[in-house]
Amino acid sequence: MCRVVIYFVLLCVVSCCAIDGQEINFNRDIRPILSNNCFHCHGQDSKKREAGLRLDVRESAIDADAIVAGDSENSGLIERIFADDADLLMPPPDSNRQLTDREKKLLRRWIDAGAKYSKHWTFETPTRPKLPLVRDRKWVRNPIDQFVLAKLISKGLTPSPEADRPTLIKRLSIDLTGLPPTPAEVKAFVEDTDPKAYEKLVDRLLASPHYGERMALPWLDAARYSDSNGFQQDGDTWQWIWRDWVVRAYNTDLTFDKFTIWQLAGDLLPNATTDQKIASGFNRNHMLNGEGGAIAEEQRFVNLFDRMDTTATNWLGLTMACAQCHDHKYDPMTQRDYYSLLDAFNRVPESGTPQRQSARIRVARPFIELPTAENKKRIAEFESKIKQLQSRVSNLTDAAFAKWRSDILADENHADIKGLPKDLMPILKKQASQRNPAESKKLEAGLSKYFNQKVKPKLAAKIPGINEIKKIRSQLGAYRGDQIPRVMIMSDAKPRQTSVLNRGEYLKPTVKVSFDTPKFLPALPRDAPKNRLGFARWLISAENPLTARVQVNRIWQHFFGLGIVRTSEDLGVQSEYPIHKELLDWLAVEFRESGWSMKKMHRLIVTSATYRQSSRVTRKLLSIDRENRLYARASRFRMPSMLLRDWALASSGLLESKIGGAPVYPYQPDNVWEPLAITKERDFTYPISKGKDLYRRSLYTFWRRTVGPANMFDASNRQACRVRQSQTSTPLHALTTLNDPTWTEAARTLAERAIVANKNDLPGQLTFAFARVLCRQPTKTEIALLQSAYQKQFAIYKASPESAKKLLAVGQSNRNEKIDAVQHAALASVCLAIYNLDEALTRE
Repeated sequence: MCRVVIYFVLLCVVSCCAIDGQEINFNRDIRPILSNNCFHCHGQDSKKREAGLRLDVRESAIDADAIVAGDSENSGLIERIFADDADLLMPPPDSNRQLTDREKKLLRRWIDAGAKYSKHWTFETPTRPKLPLVRDRKWVRNPIDQFVLAKLISKGLTPSPEADRPTLIKRLSIDLTGLPPTPAEVKAFVEDTDPKAYEKLVDRLLASPHYGERMALPWLDAARYSDSNGFQQDGDTWQWIWRDWVVRAYNTDLTFDKFTIWQLAGDLLPNATTDQKIASGFNRNHMLNGEGGAIAEEQRFVNLFDRMDTTATNWLGLTMACAQCHDHKYDPMTQRDYYSLLDAFNRVPESGTPQRQSARIRVARPFIELPTAENKKRIAEFESKIKQLQSRVSNLTDAAFAKWRSDILADENHADIKGLPKDLMPILKKQASQRNPAESKKLEAGLSKYFNQKVKPKLAAKIPGINEIKKIRSQLGAYRGDQIPRVMIMSDAKPRQTSVLNRGEYLKPTVKVSFDTPKFLPALPRDAPKNRLGFARWLISAENPLTARVQVNRIWQHFFGLGIVRTSEDLGVQSEYPIHKELLDWLAVEFRESGWSMKKMHRLIVTSATYRQSSRVTRKLLSIDRENRLYARASRFRMPSMLLRDWALASSGLLESKIGGAPVYPYQPDNVWEPLAITKERDFTYPISKGKDLYRRSLYTFWRRTVGPANMFDASNRQACRVRQSQTSTPLHALTTLNDPTWTEAARTLAERAIVANKNDLPGQLTFAFARVLCRQPTKTEIALLQSAYQKQFAIYKASPESAKKLLAVGQSNRNEKIDAVQHAALASVCLAIYNLDEALTRE
């Protein structure tokens, strides 16, 4: 519904422009009308096509007399959209689609002008557009600003003033590291008279190890990264090793072409490194169904379809999943195209279901084992104990075997060896002197095997150490299964025949296909390998029209809240025609030709005058451009919940800033995983962390697919690819930031630091807390309001000291008992209020 409303608004705008005399642009003015109203029944999908009529192809529409170029009066399309008879009217009344008068007039005018079609703009390879000429060069800092300013001037608008420095350092910190600057860092930037002060700040943040942590967050959503498989078993995995690789990739500015190739085909590179193999885990981050009723081959196809959808969304910006069952209704993607591309992923030696490594761990082959130093140490300890015991046991066992053998050979009846293979009995009955060498060798081997299988187990009670060795070996096996990291990766070790599936049903293969890229896009080079590696290289080739556009659109979305194309998951025919198409194309070409450096692109955007504007909105701007698609101001939006938590931890001094490592288990509601404990197969008690692990960044929180972290609202469930964050506004958000132990403890700790630093100076304490959260100094009015709030809270806790103690008991960190409890609780309550100010929750 939201998309329909957006299309309606855009169509009204573009139609108005076109009707008012502007030259008609098929992609901007006509395609959206046809796509939204006609292509569903008269488009790409032959199985759903009505009356054999195609309106997405000019020749077909003309052959059917739906369009008579230059003559709208005799065009069947115009006749039907203006029909009074409900049986003839198009779109049909029961379709819930209806053309506006403007749209009808626009279609008439387009046909009269010759009914020119154009290829969808995103399917054309972008070329670098000329920079628009603007009169006011003083505002322009880089080419981005020329495009933005030219558009603003054409709309009779001017840019907003530059934001003040405290706002700029807070904005940059949110966008580039996700952590608040210290008051000293804010002061240094505000007072820096160097003309390059802003650029120096940008470079410092880009060089921070926390940059990679911040930039990894949206990519983890896009890659549907999680620490468990999902479904009933929801077994834990070791995919956090891939997560740490992503952080390293951003921090080292691994160029996007390599970022692409490594993740889609790192395992196929010549002499692939461990990191390149780990990177290929991108397409092993999907859900894995290990439930008893799951059919392995069916689940394997579910995984294949997920890989297709995730890869297409991330790199091509297309909704390919439609073509799993039929030709795409809007984009020129056929079902054959879909399965030809799927062939590249249909070579993994996998069963479709995870295997049990321990009660906790369930991973599926192929994987690589990456034992840590601690793992190697523990394994060596196990093996050393086994070796010591084996040495002692071996001597005793050898002696027992020798005696047993001697007794057997001396016993003419051979009564003790029932079950010995029949072919050995004749040899055994012979005298030793009568046996040939081959018989003697065969007899010794047979007796040894019999002893080990039949006799030795009965000696366990008599020979100390045998049972102990079994016990330690069992412990070693359990340790290996539960503690040795096994990150799932890709492999082409099992090629299979790929076929088009009837309606996407895995048991109904039809036409056989081999790997190829979609026919409506540039062809795969003839010498390219016909596998994932060839596909990955094709994606980042200069001829590919989509990859660079898709990526810069999502980069822009990160810094402005919305992409230049709003639907960052879909740049196909159903996407909007962007207001700033030329800017998008310029950025796409710049990204590719500058070597695919993500840091360079981030720096280019944040150093633009466009980014540096104030986010304050005037009534005029609100009425003309409510969503800020023209960029006459900076965007303003609530920080993601994962960053809100990090901000509280960092500003209070609780944050543990260690980079990378295994997931941690911070505060969650009691029994948060209890719904999963429907069998005794494993313990689903939430294993809350202790000490510093409680205060690590949200990036490292264990992410269970079936029950995500309860205090991270509006976050992806990580069950499927998501490249555009949704924002909701409900009381649950405020209840989280007002009552969750993380925020309550952070407020208590921040208050303690403020009191210690400022002793009996209440205004100083309030300023201390305020500056650490909001990154600026409070005004006199704000201090007065905060003091009033403090006095009210102080009176409440003075009347109820037990309530003060209860508040201060939240959280595992130690409290400074020298501080008066009433004073501490009162200031902690004010600090919690500061954390919940709109300004504290918002990226401005």
